[in-house]
Amino acid sequence: MATTVQTAPARSSQALTNIDEAIEQIGVGRFQWRLLLVNGLTWAADAMEVLIAGFVLPGVIAAFSLQNSATQQTLFLSATFTGMFLGALAWGAIADRFGRRNVFLLTVLLDAVFGLASALAPSYELLVVFRFLTGLAVGGTLPVDYSLLAEFVPAKERGRFLVYLESFWALGTIAVAAISWLVFANFAPAEAWRWVLGASALPGLIGYWIRRGIPESPRYLLIQGKAQAAREVLETIARENGKPVEIGELEPPKGATKVPLAAIWKGTLARRTFFLSIAWFTLSLGYYGIFTWLPRFFQAQGYELLPAYQNTLLLAISQIPGYVLAAYLIDRIGRRPTLALYLFVSAIASFLFAFATSPTGIIITSNLLSFSLLGAWGALYVFSPELYPTDARTTGMGWVSAMARLASIFAPSVGGALLGYSLPLALGVYAGFFILGGIAALLMGTETRNQRLADVTAAS
Repeated sequence: MATTVQTAPARSSQALTNIDEAIEQIGVGRFQWRLLLVNGLTWAADAMEVLIAGFVLPGVIAAFSLQNSATQQTLFLSATFTGMFLGALAWGAIADRFGRRNVFLLTVLLDAVFGLASALAPSYELLVVFRFLTGLAVGGTLPVDYSLLAEFVPAKERGRFLVYLESFWALGTIAVAAISWLVFANFAPAEAWRWVLGASALPGLIGYWIRRGIPESPRYLLIQGKAQAAREVLETIARENGKPVEIGELEPPKGATKVPLAAIWKGTLARRTFFLSIAWFTLSLGYYGIFTWLPRFFQAQGYELLPAYQNTLLLAISQIPGYVLAAYLIDRIGRRPTLALYLFVSAIASFLFAFATSPTGIIITSNLLSFSLLGAWGALYVFSPELYPTDARTTGMGWVSAMARLASIFAPSVGGALLGYSLPLALGVYAGFFILGGIAALLMGTETRNQRLADVTAAS
C-alpha cells in the first residue's frame, strides 16, 4: 500500500500533453468496462439482425409463397448484406468527418427502427426493402463500434477488450437461435417469422437509449482541433476510473489531417489495406455462406427444422471458448499468427464437417468450425483498427468492412448454388477461401501487439 500511495501522485505530478500517454496513465477502469457493455449490447443486436434471415427464411417462404422461387429466397437473404456493403463504405468516412459518437447513435437507432419495420412488412417487396435499410444501418455500427472502443483503451489491454467486444456476437447468435427455436416451436412458420424479427429489434432500441452517455473520442476531437474538448473528455474518464491524472494542453497528433478514401491506398497503408481486404473478403464469404444456410446444411444431413435450430444454438455456444482462446493468443503470440491459425483450422474443420456422417461426428466437426470461425473474427477485428492512423481509422475499417459485406452479398447465392450440387463441394470451396485468408494474414507484414496506436501508425 505504501508504494502505491507514493507512486500515483508521482506519475501525475507533471501534466500530460500527449494523448497516448494520457490514455496509458488513465488505464482501464469503470469507464472502459461500461463502454464495452454498451457497445457489446448493440454488437449482439447487430449479430441478431445479420444472421436472422437464415432463421426466419422458412417462415418467409410460407408467408409469401416462395417455395418455388429460389431467386426470391436468395434476394431476401442477400438484402441485408447489400445494405451493409453500402453502409460500411459510407458510414466510416462519415464518422471520420462528423464524429464517432454521432454515427454511433444514429446507426443503432436506424437499425432498430428498420428491424421493427421488417417485422410488420405487409408484402415481400417491402420486407426486402426494410432488410436492405436495416443492413445499411448495421454497416455503420460495426466499424464505428470497434474504432471507438479501440481509441479509449490502452495498448496493453486493447487486444483483449476488442475480442471481448467481438464475443458479444456469439451472445447475439445464441439469442437469435434460441428465439427462433422457441417461437417456431409455438407458432406456425407463416406467423413465427414476424415475432422473431420483432424480438431481435428490441436490443437495438435499448442500446440506443444507453449509448447516449458515451462521449466523443478524444483522439477524434484532437484531430478536429478541439483540444480543450478532448482534454475534458480525458479528465472525465480519469475521474470515473478514480485515477489522479493531470491533463495539460494536448499536443495535436503529428501529420493528422482529414484524409480521403484514397489515402488508405498510399504508402505503408496500401499493403495493409490490400491484405486486410483479402482476409475480410474470404472470411466473410465462408462464414456467411455457411451460417446463412446453416439450418439447411443440417437439414441436408437429415435433421428436421427444429433440431436444426437446436444444433445451431449449440454452435453459437461453442463460439464463446473460441473468443476466450483468441483473447489469450493475440496477446501471447500476436495478432497476425492468431488470425492465420484460426483461419487454417477453419479450413480443416470445413472439410471434416463436409464428410462427417454420424450424428456425433456432425456435431463435433460443426462445433469446431464455429469455434474457429468466430475466433478468426475476433482476431481480425482486433488487428484491423490497429493498422490505421486515427484520422483514417474508421475510413479504413469502413473499407475492409465493405469488402466483408461485398463477400456476404454473394455468400447466400454461392451457398445455395453449391448446396444444390453437394454439401462437400460447398464446404470445400469455403475451406479454400479460409486458406487464402490465412495466407493473406501471414503476408500482412505488421504486428501490433503491445503497440500504441500512434506507434503502429509510424511503423513500416
